This record gives sequence, C-alpha cells and structure tokens, in this order.
Amino acid sequence: MKRILLLSSLFIISSCVSVKKHNEKLEIPISVEKLKEDIDYTHRKLEQLHPKLYWYISKEELDYKFDSLKTTIQKPLKPNEFYQKLAPIIAKVREGHLRLYPYQKRLTKKEIKDLEKQKGLLGRYNFVIDQDRIFVKDNADKIENMNVGTEILTIKDIPVKDLLDKYRPIVNSDGFNTTFQKYSLARSWPGFFTAEYGILDSVKIEAKYQNQLKTFYLHREKITKEEKVKTEQENKKLTKSQAGKTKDYNIVTRSFNRDLQFPMKDSTVAYMKIKTFSGTYSRKFYRQSFAMLKKSPAKYLILDVRDNLGGSLSEIRNLYSYLVDEKFEFVTGEVTSRSSLIQADYFEFVPTLAKPIAAITYPLYLIATSLSIKKQENKFYLRNIGTFSLKEPKRNHFAGEIYVLINGSSFSASSIISSKLKAEKRAFLVGEETGGANDGTVAGRYATTKLPNSKLKLPVGLILIQPKIQFTETKKGVLPDHEMIPTLQEILQKKDLQLEWIMNEIKNNGNSTKV
Repeated sequence: MKRILLLSSLFIISSCVSVKKHNEKLEIPISVEKLKEDIDYTHRKLEQLHPKLYWYISKEELDYKFDSLKTTIQKPLKPNEFYQKLAPIIAKVREGHLRLYPYQKRLTKKEIKDLEKQKGLLGRYNFVIDQDRIFVKDNADKIENMNVGTEILTIKDIPVKDLLDKYRPIVNSDGFNTTFQKYSLARSWPGFFTAEYGILDSVKIEAKYQNQLKTFYLHREKITKEEKVKTEQENKKLTKSQAGKTKDYNIVTRSFNRDLQFPMKDSTVAYMKIKTFSGTYSRKFYRQSFAMLKKSPAKYLILDVRDNLGGSLSEIRNLYSYLVDEKFEFVTGEVTSRSSLIQADYFEFVPTLAKPIAAITYPLYLIATSLSIKKQENKFYLRNIGTFSLKEPKRNHFAGEIYVLINGSSFSASSIISSKLKAEKRAFLVGEETGGANDGTVAGRYATTKLPNSKLKLPVGLILIQPKIQFTETKKGVLPDHEMIPTLQEILQKKDLQLEWIMNEIKNNGNSTKV
C-alpha cells in the first residue's frame, strides 16, 4: 500500500513539474534563426501533405508570403507572438479546415477540477458580430447587464474593434466566401481572448444597451450543489427517447442535435433541423424519421442545416440516400500520394489503455490504408469503397419536394450535401451563401504537425473531398436559389424570416419561383 501511495505521489509531482515546464515555454523568446526554421518547416509540410494547396492562391503568391514573413522576423518572439505572425499566412491558403493553433497553457489537475466547479466567463453567451461590433445574442442564464442586444464596447479596457482586427486575419473560410467569417469569429473570439489573456476569474466590460452606457465586471461563478443536481435531473429527463427522436441530446447546448417536426396541423410539411452531423445516433434517427415521413401525408420537407458546421461524411451520405430515388455516387476523395494517409493521426484519439492494442494492429492499418488508394491519370484517389462507393437509395426515401435552409455557418459536410442536392436539382436552397465551398473541401483525415521550435500545432487535412457534381469553379460557397440575409435586428429578435418565406411559398403553392 505504501508503495502504491509513493508511486502515486511521484506521478503527481512529475505531472506538476511537466505542466510547469510546459507553461514556462510560453514566456521564453525563440531566436530569429529558429523562428525562420519553423516558417520553412511549415511551408514544406503544407506542400508535402495538402492535396489542394494552390486551389485559391498561386504557388508564387504563397511562396512570396512565406518569404516576406521571414524578413519581418527581426527579433526573438515568444511562441504566441510568433503565432500572431504565422497564422494569418496560413489563413491565406483560404481553406477553412486549415488553421494554426496557439501554444496552449496547461492546467494542473487541481486547476481543472476547480474549473469544473465553476461556470464560464465569456463562453456562457452567444454573440453576433456586425462588422466591427459585438452584440449579445443569447444569455440563457440571464446574467445581469448582459441582456440580448447589449453591445460590448471594451473588454479589459481594450476596444472591441482592436480585438476583432487582431483576430480576423487568422479566421478563414473555404475560398473567396464572404459569409463564414462573421459567424466563425462570433464563436471563436472568446477563445482567442482567453488564449491571449489567460483564464480570468473576472473581466471588466464596457457596454451599451438601449442607448445607455454601463461599466461592470463579469465574474466566474461557482456551480452550487442545487444547480448541479437540477441540471443532472433535467438532462436525464431530456435524454429519454421521445416520439420522433432518439437519444441525441446535447447537454452543452441543452437541445437535440436532430429533430423532426410537423409545423402544420395537416402534417403536409415536415421540418428537420440538424445542428451537427456528429454521426452519433444518426442512423437510428433517420431510419425512424423517414419511416414516419413515409406514413405521413407530408409533401414537403424543409431541411435546416443553418449553423451546422459539418461532421461525419458517412452521415450526410446516409441522409442523402433518403432524399433521392436513384443510385448515386456521393463524393470523391483525392490525396497527394499513395503514402500520405499513413501520416494521419492514428494514435491521437486512441484511449491510453487501448494504445497497446492499437500498436499491434498498426501494421494492418498501414496495409489497408495503402490498398485503399488508387492511381488514376497521375493523381491518387481513394478507391470506390465505403463512403466513396455507388449507393442505392433507401426504400423509405422521401419523394416530395425539398427545401434546404443554409447560411454562412453551414460548413464542411453541410456544404457538401447542400451542393449535391442543388446540383442534382433535388432541392431548392434558401438563405445565404454557405461558409463551405460548393466544389468541395480538404478534410477527412488529418496529420498534426508540431513545429520543431515554437511547438505550435498545425493539423493538415489529407483528403480533398468533392461532391460528385459538375463543378461551378466559382471558388465560393453554395449559393442559395433564393437569397435572404437576416439583419442584425432580425437576428437579435429571433425572427426567422427565411423559414417564414418557405412556409408562405408552400401555403401559396409558390413553385413558380423555383428555377
């Protein structure tokens, strides 16, 4: 017993030392020579791994940007000072899945436990960005001074515009899309702020609400025992299966990821909201939902993928099979070489206890990966198996008319299925240009590169995934058939004019607007 306690104590001490050593590097400047080595290393890795590096930027232009960056490195920089310089260059590739990650401060086990007992600071709210301004979009906990519609003017005495000007260059979308950044920045700026200024217990805010200026502090509150018990009971109740749903409840957002409703009394219209293509419980949800649709009098299906950032390629392919009545090829996958997928993050998400088994099966993985790639016209593609194979439509496929709701935060998998449905003239799209590109994206599998000196992490997508369509070559997102961009006031007032427009079209049998 004493030996176990001794080993446990040594492990804890070792862990604390490791955290301390890691965090000390945050404040140690890196020499100019080593920073330039990291720039060259990043450039080489992108050329080696990325299957469509010069899709939106020429080789000459990207080479010039990397070379120019090296000339600006005149003095030693701390890791995250270097991050602020390198991240905007990587964003110039204009590939939404490609992003550099700052050097993250590590927390001790005690610090993690303490945070688990507390509520968030800025992360408790949803925000909306209007040009250089930040507004509170949601305040679920009804925190004082943070009413919906409150404009944040300064944080920690820093003007919001200065923060957005700093963070905007490192947020990119697919291609020359212009709609994604405002949504992405609204989600990510609190994280950038925390990475820069640390995990704060409180922060000073200057804000304006209904033309009244106010200054106050947001505090990180403790979670009371009563609140913890109440939340657990609510989550337990909500995660129970309900009619038309599966156990697909997201405890963080306090909502179901997928939902099917019939908004009209006669059930001729079905509304399916999908918040994320996570893959979890998806097969059961679609099987149950489309069985229900088959028995219902529904003539119209509204598929809402607004604010859906994507996820599982397998899920959207499965969903698509419920929306068509003919065999189809859904996507193609291209890689840089026969061996590129071997560099994917194989052990990254394997639990510690399972890693010995993963190590034993690794040779089989290498063989299977190599065999899954074929060479065709001097390019390398994933073979037509699994997700990339020919697929039959589902027996319970929906035969009625389909509307798809999209916006600038419809990204990755959401853009792929929207693009495919539009190209095949199977759906009528309403909303705004998607954040993900019409002609595909680079994702699927990743190889995470750690820069040798700054230790910044750069996950690089290895597969060019493209819908099986006639490409538009616009280098933009999926364009709606009927564009409707909500105003700031409509967003804050929770007015859904896009959905209302579709419902009115259906009520008026307004098919004449379709192209």
